[in-house]
Amino acid sequence: MTDGNHEQEHENVPSRNRTRFPGISSRAYEHPADRSALVALRKLTGFDTVFKALSGLLPERSLRLLFLSDSVRVSEAQFVHLNTMLRDACYILDLEKVPPMYVTQDPKPNAMCIGLDEPIIVVTTGLVELLDEEEMRAVVGHEVGHALSGHSVYRTILLFLTGLALKVAWIPLGNIAIMAIVTALREWFRKSELSADRAGLLVGQDIQASMRGLMKIAGGNHLHEMNVDAFLAQAEEYEAGGDLRDSVLKILNVLPRTHPFTTVRAAELKKWAESREFQRVMDGHYPRREEDKDTSVTDSFRESAAHYSDTVRTSKDPLMKLVGDIAGGAGDLGGKLRDKFGGGSGGTGKGTDAS
Repeated sequence: MTDGNHEQEHENVPSRNRTRFPGISSRAYEHPADRSALVALRKLTGFDTVFKALSGLLPERSLRLLFLSDSVRVSEAQFVHLNTMLRDACYILDLEKVPPMYVTQDPKPNAMCIGLDEPIIVVTTGLVELLDEEEMRAVVGHEVGHALSGHSVYRTILLFLTGLALKVAWIPLGNIAIMAIVTALREWFRKSELSADRAGLLVGQDIQASMRGLMKIAGGNHLHEMNVDAFLAQAEEYEAGGDLRDSVLKILNVLPRTHPFTTVRAAELKKWAESREFQRVMDGHYPRREEDKDTSVTDSFRESAAHYSDTVRTSKDPLMKLVGDIAGGAGDLGGKLRDKFGGGSGGTGKGTDAS
């Protein structure tokens, strides 16, 4: 799409005082664990075969017809305020093609971005009724961030394989093979949610609205009964509380989930909002899409290694502290991770990341 057509695409978007990010790459907001988990997922034995097979078999046309026939499509005639938010989010993140967006009847607050060829955004009536305008703007930005990052493809695969795993549960080996990929997909998707939360903040540019939205998803529409600082304190208590047994239970609790726990998401987003990295993006210093082709797998692993090194060093979780002690200290662990994933002299670092 040419620049002229791009401006015409968004000509009905009202004036705004929020910062826009022309040509922004999804790398600007992607959590380091998101990109490294995706690289690791692609290296999982059998994933490429499954991915290629499902890409041709999944009934995407049927999926689109289902939403078209049994949900309400957001447009200039329906859910106008959501249509404005969607176009606004695409304008701010410079997403050239505005994805179709549907509202579906479901009292549970939820939103998703799915689709193989082109992304579709779906929000539930429960979410629309729960959030105010600025909170909803962050959610729409979150889903547009998924679209810009290309997450919708893997989310669709995850939904299909989860259903398939239930159908073939009676086949022992078949179920084990599928569940291995499902587990890896879930681990990646939990990390991708942290990336999309950041995209939502870049669109809404209101950290308090993002925090309120996450609190409402956790506790309902009772803001007068809730407090952001107390909510974030829950995340700290969750991380630091208990002993090694609790650390194991945390892992077991999160394994079947596609999303991180809400308090954890809030704490991660607040930390990023207060970082120099976020401020640099807001000031216009961010990676561009035109540079994506030059990004290497090694760089992704190196960034992830640094992230995990910092996580172990600063974590209050008993298990993470033990990992740090076993590794001879967080600094030593970071060095070992960097050596393992291409930071040392043994790394090749010649490949490029297609994501």
